[in-house]
Amino acid sequence: MSDARWMKQHSTVSLRRLMPRLEARFKAQVDPDEWQGYVQRLETHFPRLFDCLYRLYGQQYDFFFHLESILASATEMWWVRPAELKALDALRTADPYWYQSHRLVGAMCYVDLFAGDLVGLRERISYLTELGINYLHLMPVFKVPEGDNDGGYAVSSYREINPNLGTMEDLVRLADELRYRGISLCLDFVFNHTADEHDWARRAQAGDREYQEYYRMFPDRELPDAYERSLNPIFPDEHPGSFTYRNRIRKWIWTSFHNYQWDLNYENPVVFNRMLEEMLFLANQGVEILRLDAVAFVWKELGTSCQNLPEAHIIIQAFNALVRIAAPAMVFKSEAIVHPDDVRKYISEEECQLSYNPQLMALLWDALASRDIRLLRYGLQRRFALPSGCAWVNYVRCHDDIGWTFSDDDARALDLDPQAHRQFLSQFYTARFEGSFARGMPFQENLATGDARVSGTCASLAGLEKGLYHNDETEIEYAIRKILLIHGVILTIGGIPLIYLGDEIGVLNDYDYEKDLAKIGDTRWLHRLPFDEARAEQRWDFTTVPGRIYQGLLRLIQIRQQNLAFTRAETEVVDTGNDHVFGYFRNHDEYTVLILANFSDFTQHLEARRLRMLGLRKTEVDLFAGKTVTATRELSLEPYAFMVLARPGK
Repeated sequence: MSDARWMKQHSTVSLRRLMPRLEARFKAQVDPDEWQGYVQRLETHFPRLFDCLYRLYGQQYDFFFHLESILASATEMWWVRPAELKALDALRTADPYWYQSHRLVGAMCYVDLFAGDLVGLRERISYLTELGINYLHLMPVFKVPEGDNDGGYAVSSYREINPNLGTMEDLVRLADELRYRGISLCLDFVFNHTADEHDWARRAQAGDREYQEYYRMFPDRELPDAYERSLNPIFPDEHPGSFTYRNRIRKWIWTSFHNYQWDLNYENPVVFNRMLEEMLFLANQGVEILRLDAVAFVWKELGTSCQNLPEAHIIIQAFNALVRIAAPAMVFKSEAIVHPDDVRKYISEEECQLSYNPQLMALLWDALASRDIRLLRYGLQRRFALPSGCAWVNYVRCHDDIGWTFSDDDARALDLDPQAHRQFLSQFYTARFEGSFARGMPFQENLATGDARVSGTCASLAGLEKGLYHNDETEIEYAIRKILLIHGVILTIGGIPLIYLGDEIGVLNDYDYEKDLAKIGDTRWLHRLPFDEARAEQRWDFTTVPGRIYQGLLRLIQIRQQNLAFTRAETEVVDTGNDHVFGYFRNHDEYTVLILANFSDFTQHLEARRLRMLGLRKTEVDLFAGKTVTATRELSLEPYAFMVLARPGK
């Protein structure tokens, strides 16, 4: 019997045996029609759930006990799911690819920096709707230890909010109001590790062996040393190695990132079940998009790098199947800052429907620094296409640093030395390269190798800070154009654009962060600054810099949301015949647009013959500038020009 046939047969038999137990526990307490709908989803997704869990835990003697426990947890979390969210489940089931709509535009922020707390954020919803935002990603909001907490990613409790931000009740009220206003809430789910102050970790430190098995603990250095022969430390300067000794329990604990973040042990099916319950709890608070943090690290295997292992994918696929059963309104977004080829492996309808696109972020900044779009074009032609039913989340920067995550093979194919090119980019964006327009600072710089990542706001990295300092009108104008150009790309190239709030009004670097002892040395606080009320007040005044940026961005958002060429559309990256001008088509049914972006500070020209080869008609309309373009003669693009060309009437 083939493995697939065996698996299908055993999944069918297993569900048949388990259903009477589930029915005895839940059926009498639920509306019959609701129960039937739940059972239909369970029957649909159980075969792949069984396949995933069997591959992870099938060799354990008590596998079927854990299988039943996991199903019981999922069913109970569905049972207590609020009626409004069950209605949303039905809506999303009828339109399962809602996240591919051209109407979707995202924003991300820290609650405290943007609005003070969750109550204050509710008062700022009108600001979001004014900009056209309908997807809001809040940076970590959960309870964390005082002091070191990795910016909120060392979670002490997944069911409690950081008291400085409010309460879980405040979060539920915010989620409700966002949903009423057509905005989907996205939160982080830190599922690779917990803080050492989490209740599970406290019990483990108190000597409870059950909870010690929630983590990876070792009595001596034998196995840690064996693992570390093939591991790459994440933050070697701050935290050498991947293990931390706790003398209270006399054990070495796996800590991939920081010594206060303990990696969970997913070889233990109880851990999988407990984290499933935390995940579905968040779904029941109104979270529609769950960002899965550090997806590459969740499984460990001796003799490997313990990153991107097959079991990491299987864990996410199992979670995906369970969410499809118990809370189908929610989708996953992966955070995998790894090689571009590995990023794409996490993206599928059965794993993460959405994924950050770190390659695009890096290559946009590369093209601005080099004035050369070849690496951008080459990388996207090979890696931008995604499986049906999936979407990129595109961004120009985020709360973290900018890393140069392009493929070495891509660089070599274009006769670039990958290491030297990364060093050039780091030098350029930290103003160490002569003639640079950027004003950023290095993050995690390795003085021996020259490796570094870069911190800074979009405006400061694009040259606005330098232009304002020198009162240079040309520099200021070009900086505004660069800001709109790279945002124009993420808004039109395909996927969900994600704007880091503050960039829409051109906020500049905040160098005062070094006055805070808790932030000294972490240059990422350069671009993590409070919402600038004064700049926001200028957003409707086109004579101001914030007004020019805001209104230009608003125009780009309106173009995206009002043109069907951007909905669930295909993207074709093309060769424009000019290595300074990036070009791509967006196609949906009979709707087509061609986007052109000049990444140079000189006027660039496209031959009329090339325009005709690309299929342009005699006249096209530039939707961004509102001008008619004639394709029968040479097309000139001003420095940092961004064009959205459509046939008249489309």
